Amino acid sequence: MKKYIFSLAVVSAIFGLALLTAQANDTPGRKIIVFSGALNQTAQDEIIARVGGTKLKNLDIIGAKSVWLPSKASEKALAHHPGILRIDDDILVSVAGKPGPAPQPSESLPWGIDQIDAELAWSTTTGSGIKVGIIDTGIDKFHPDLIDNIKGGINFVIQKGIVSPTQWNDDNGHGTHVAGTVAAVNNTIGVIGAAPQSNLYAIKVLNKRGSGYLSDVIAGIQWATANGIQVINMSLGTSSNIQSFHDAVIAAKNAGIIVVAAAGNSGGSVNYPAAYPEAIAVSAIDNAETIAYWSSRGPEVDLAAPGVSIYSTYKGSSYATLSGTSMASPHVAGAAALVLTTPISSAYDANSNGLWEPSEVQNKLQTTAKDLGGSGYDLLYGWGLVDAAAAVR
Repeated sequence: MKKYIFSLAVVSAIFGLALLTAQANDTPGRKIIVFSGALNQTAQDEIIARVGGTKLKNLDIIGAKSVWLPSKASEKALAHHPGILRIDDDILVSVAGKPGPAPQPSESLPWGIDQIDAELAWSTTTGSGIKVGIIDTGIDKFHPDLIDNIKGGINFVIQKGIVSPTQWNDDNGHGTHVAGTVAAVNNTIGVIGAAPQSNLYAIKVLNKRGSGYLSDVIAGIQWATANGIQVINMSLGTSSNIQSFHDAVIAAKNAGIIVVAAAGNSGGSVNYPAAYPEAIAVSAIDNAETIAYWSSRGPEVDLAAPGVSIYSTYKGSSYATLSGTSMASPHVAGAAALVLTTPISSAYDANSNGLWEPSEVQNKLQTTAKDLGGSGYDLLYGWGLVDAAAAVR
């Protein structure tokens, strides 16, 4: 997560991170209706219409629909229907805190990329062709340091009363910053990403103010599974454990997607989705390889990565420095993309199928990580600092 305290609140402007702001809609508003599976789509729509509700989108990945309900009474009526398993709050998610963009510089190797030894891995692989989805505020589609690697995108955010799927350009900056750490191009300007030849896909679920709904995030995960995305980065989170969110993450991993997520910036427990066992939870360190005081910690942390004063691409074809677990997470997503292009050895091929599975990639990243803190696993750094060069050997 980034230092944008993703705990259903706004993030600190100093540490640009994204957090799913869990503000439950107790009054009339948006809900996620999870059906039993015994009803077809037409029957589901009829049930919603019968109580005066409006369907906003299908969330087939979890057997649900995002709906607008006109009253508390309509929610109660649905809750008693035998064909409905559960009604979840469609919580708000938000990201805030935008530092002033820096002028466009000559190319340099960011300290975080150097710290994880990504540049030492490039003689073996640059992540060519791996599809990485950035579930965030979009990506600056015209950024000169990203444009060659951007292969497409989707928008789920309502803008001016409508949803235009093609309008995924980043109007906040956060998603572009994350994308640069994953796959900024190795050219003559700006920065270089951890996997500089991987393919980027913008999955826009947060608007220009950095706010959106959980159902949009789930829709983004659903799109990723349907479009062959191999790694998704979610530099966002919430302190609320919403079952629909967990179901979507489970479905993504079952579809073969490596889910990487920011641990959070509260200095306390790990946020969701990072706290789910199906996700790789990433805490943040500084350039002295010390945990950031604001980085979330706990038994759910899997790996650590650079997250303090990270310089990367930003909206408007510019660059900016941000801090947070939001910035740490894409270092691991980039390392995962590198691993996917290497042959899998029998030591990691748990099911002996000759292909990398999400759990196998995670195992490789963890066993090759640089141990930090106490010997072996600990609650601050997990298995240690991700080491891209060691992971591709």
